[in-house]
Amino acid sequence: MDLEEFAYDLPEELIAQEPAPERDGSRMMVVHRATGRIELMTFRDLPQYLGQGDVVVVNDSRVFPARLICRKETGALIEILLLRRLPEEPGQAWEVLLRPAKRVDPGMTISFAEGCQGRIIRRLSEKQWLLEFQTSIPFNDFLARIGRAPLPPYIKRRRDRSRSLQDLERYQTVYARERGSVAAPTAGLHFTVEMFDLLQSRDVEIAPITLHVGYGTFLPIESARIEDHVMEEEHFTIDAETARKVNGARRVIAVGTTSTRVLESVADEGGKIRPVSSSTRLYLYPGRPFHRVDALLTNFHLPKSSLFLLVCAFAGRERMREAYALAIENRFRFYSYGDCMLIL
Repeated sequence: MDLEEFAYDLPEELIAQEPAPERDGSRMMVVHRATGRIELMTFRDLPQYLGQGDVVVVNDSRVFPARLICRKETGALIEILLLRRLPEEPGQAWEVLLRPAKRVDPGMTISFAEGCQGRIIRRLSEKQWLLEFQTSIPFNDFLARIGRAPLPPYIKRRRDRSRSLQDLERYQTVYARERGSVAAPTAGLHFTVEMFDLLQSRDVEIAPITLHVGYGTFLPIESARIEDHVMEEEHFTIDAETARKVNGARRVIAVGTTSTRVLESVADEGGKIRPVSSSTRLYLYPGRPFHRVDALLTNFHLPKSSLFLLVCAFAGRERMREAYALAIENRFRFYSYGDCMLIL
């Protein structure tokens, strides 16, 4: 199948650059797969679509402040995205992305605030480097003091400005627990503690899973045929209590594509899941079956992305093209800080 079949045009002004003033204040499009009916609602209307026997599965991975701004010896600013620590290397050695990566060489020293430095050890791949940190304070304290929210590239922030405390708070779900993601599971950004209370008052159960979102979520599909794309590996955990709730559910509502991929990675053909800690490269695109997820709450995704292909696989490409066109016509806000869609 041709990747170009999953393209669409989006006015740049609809890409949300800031979160909604209130977490639960976003708009919500509701798409009914069985009938094709589409409703334009708000996220606060979510409880009316859920009830007894429903289980809402959320990804409780916690984003860490993985974006750093530093200076090269020339004084030029450079942006770093931490990907993962390499425990086999001595000290605080991290796999990172650098931007811009031009005129970056092994052995180069870069300087951070707090009197901390880094040394570029070697290039790992076309886009990845090995960087060793030398900090005068514990590394986690260093990140807490100068790290920035790892926002995706389409949310514009100037490197020469101070970090945004609003981004550090709002690019994080209220239920985030297990630190390890370099991108937020953004469908969960709309939830508040009060919303969970409302859902539980309707006998809706909440079940957490953990999938640490990697940098692969930022990468475009580069193959012309969608079947040729390979997902980056991501680690996940499902505990026994979540497996029990999901296996006894009337309906399973996945919050976000990350929760969906975890559930579908472990579900058997009868839809049963098991407690497990593992990793997945599951790639869901049109033609791939779903065995466990009955409904999906998700944000609006980039054209030709693996996330957009997933929702097209779940609800049908033509129905999603119709829904996205309606969202654009009605000035919905798109992507990580944008509005959401409930697919029933």
